[in-house]
Amino acid sequence: MDYSPHPTTATPPPPPATGSVSGKAVRPGDRIFLGLSRGSGIALLVIMAAIAAFLTYRSVLAISGDKSNFFTTLDWNAVGTEPKFGIAVLAFGTIASSLIAMLIAVPVAVGIALFISHYAPRRLASPLGYVIDLLAAVPSIVYGLWGALFLVPHLGGLYGWMNDYLGWTGIFSYSDGAARSLFTVGILLAIMILPIVTSVSREVFLQVPRIHEEAALALGATRWEVIRMSVLPFGRSGVISASMLGLGRALGETMAVATVLSPSFLINASLLDPGGGTFAQNIASKFNEADTFGQDALIASGLVLFVITLLVNGAARLIIARRKEYSGASS
Repeated sequence: MDYSPHPTTATPPPPPATGSVSGKAVRPGDRIFLGLSRGSGIALLVIMAAIAAFLTYRSVLAISGDKSNFFTTLDWNAVGTEPKFGIAVLAFGTIASSLIAMLIAVPVAVGIALFISHYAPRRLASPLGYVIDLLAAVPSIVYGLWGALFLVPHLGGLYGWMNDYLGWTGIFSYSDGAARSLFTVGILLAIMILPIVTSVSREVFLQVPRIHEEAALALGATRWEVIRMSVLPFGRSGVISASMLGLGRALGETMAVATVLSPSFLINASLLDPGGGTFAQNIASKFNEADTFGQDALIASGLVLFVITLLVNGAARLIIARRKEYSGASS
C-alpha cells in the first residue's frame, strides 16, 4: 500500500497589489465613459477660457477709448464723439438689489424647506413641493410683467410705512412717486430666486440621517431643538450652495429688472427712490442702439459682471470647504 502523500495543487500567490487597474481589466464601456467625461470637462474649461478671452479683448478696446474713469464715472455715453461711460451706478444697483433679494428670500426659503421636510404632513408636503418647483419654470418676462402691473402699484403703502418709521436712516426715505426703485427690484428678485433656494434646501434637509434626529429625540429634545442641533448643521453647506445659486440668478437677471426698474445713472441715498441700474438691464436696454464701440463698452460691463459672478462662486466654495464637516460626507 502506498503511504506517500498525495500531491496537492499549489495555490498561485496573489498578484501584487498595484495602485491602478490594468487597461485589459477595464471594460470598453468604462474607457468610453472615462473619455467622454474627461473630454466634457476639458471642453468646459476651453469654453470658459474662450469666453473670458473674448470679453477681455473687447473690453480692452472699449476701456482704452473711454475718456473718463471706467470704474467711477456716473454716466453712460458710449456713442458720442468723446465717449464717457462708467460702471459705478451699475455695480451699486446690481449688488444692492441682489443683497436685498438674498436678505428676503433665504430666510423664507429655509423656513419653507423646513416646513415641507419636517413639519407638513405628506398629503400637503408633496403638492406644496410641486408648486414650489413649478415656480422655477415661470419665464422671467412673466415675473417682470407681474411686477410692473401688480407689484409696483401696490407698494406705495409699504414704502409710506417704511418712510414713517425708518425714513430717519435716509436709506428708506420715500417721496411720493412710482415704486420703480432698487428695493422693488430686490423684492421681485427675491420672489424669483425663492423656488431655487427652497428646492435645493429641501432636498438637503431630507438627506439628514434619521439616526441623528432619533438620537436627539431620545435625549428629550423638542422638534425645534432637533432642527437646530441636527438638521441645520448638517444642511448648512447645502443652504449656502442654494443661496449662491439664487444669488447667481439675481446678479444676471435681465428682463424682469428692465421691466420694473426706472433706470437712471444716479446713485440715490434712498433705496426707495426711483432710479439706478444693473449690468444686465443696461446691456439689454442699450445694445440695439449701440454702434461697434458702444457694444464693446457694454461687453466691458459684462466682463465686470462675469468677474463678480466668479468671485461670488469662489467665495461660496471657500465657505463650503471650511464647513465641510457639516456636509454629511463623512457620516
